[in-house]
Amino acid sequence: AHGKTREQVLHEKRRGELDLSKGPKPFGWFEEHPLDGGAVPPRVVRVEPFFIDEAPVTNKDFGKFVRATYYETEAEKFGWSFVLSSFLPNAEQLEYAEVDPEAEDWVATDKAYWRNPEGPGTSYKYRENHPVIHVSHRDAAEYCKWVGKRLPGEREWEAAARAGHFGPNNRTLYSWGEDQTTEAAKEHANLWGGGDFPWENKAEDGWRATSPVKAFKPNAFGLYDMTGNVWEWVRGGKHKNRIVRGGSYVDSLDGSFNHAATLGARATLHGTTTTGNVGFRCVKSPKRKVEYHYVYENEDSGAQLVMEDADGNRKYSQQNARRDNQEEFDDEFDEEIDHDPSKPRPDERRGRKRVVKPRTLTSDEL
Repeated sequence: AHGKTREQVLHEKRRGELDLSKGPKPFGWFEEHPLDGGAVPPRVVRVEPFFIDEAPVTNKDFGKFVRATYYETEAEKFGWSFVLSSFLPNAEQLEYAEVDPEAEDWVATDKAYWRNPEGPGTSYKYRENHPVIHVSHRDAAEYCKWVGKRLPGEREWEAAARAGHFGPNNRTLYSWGEDQTTEAAKEHANLWGGGDFPWENKAEDGWRATSPVKAFKPNAFGLYDMTGNVWEWVRGGKHKNRIVRGGSYVDSLDGSFNHAATLGARATLHGTTTTGNVGFRCVKSPKRKVEYHYVYENEDSGAQLVMEDADGNRKYSQQNARRDNQEEFDDEFDEEIDHDPSKPRPDERRGRKRVVKPRTLTSDEL
């Protein structure tokens, strides 16, 4: 970067012309696993207990939400959504259609949304049990709110996906182990398989696009489609870089095209992005026992307000002075009064209120 202005360096960095693997690393940088996508070495984190849906939200489930709330998805508001080029019902659309500049195989198709997955003339009928697609991050969050749940956090999602295979001794790339062959994967995940993407899909797993949510074997926790079928929105990230996890039916095992559909598969999308391979599932936190404690009124903290003038003379506050005078007055006229020892003395009674005891988390790293 010698001999270049700051603006030139930033321009090259934004365009990806700088090799960030050399030289000093920016704050927050970490080395990524070439296939898994996670940090190297992996970090052990704590995840609070939570409930998670055993499968992604289906078209049938989302249809109930829409009919009950008259909700309009962002794909409907914008009037278009991304559809895989080989799924377009009319090949002539490719001649004038706009494509995603970062993924040229995805075509912006007018009037494509969750009811018409490939555009006008198509329908989600006979796909009621398939994951709902063409939903944005906000659409997913609104559905979860309607059912009294929320989107999963990224750590929660990965803990559920790994199903006990956290490492370091039992960490695996896939839920079924380390086998990268299509024969092993076709029983566990809906992926592209053999054939040239995006025009040839041999469908070794039995599906060319999305599949029913429970068509493949679950992982060790009994959760379906944590790898493949559709990407899943999770919480976190910025609006321009929302996080999706899990991979989809257009991904490969080894990352030779698109993403490697491993347990650590991760990508970021704009929050308003709607495509034919992104869905979601919901989670819910269990109700915790609320602990209370009592706070007494006029608790004496032992601190005194002291004012000091320019000459260094100290003057105590009038409140403390009145308190001292009152104590002297009480001592002068103090008399023994019979009272019930099981009850507080009249001069010891103080008002109190019940407040929620704050929860504190302690770290055992040190």
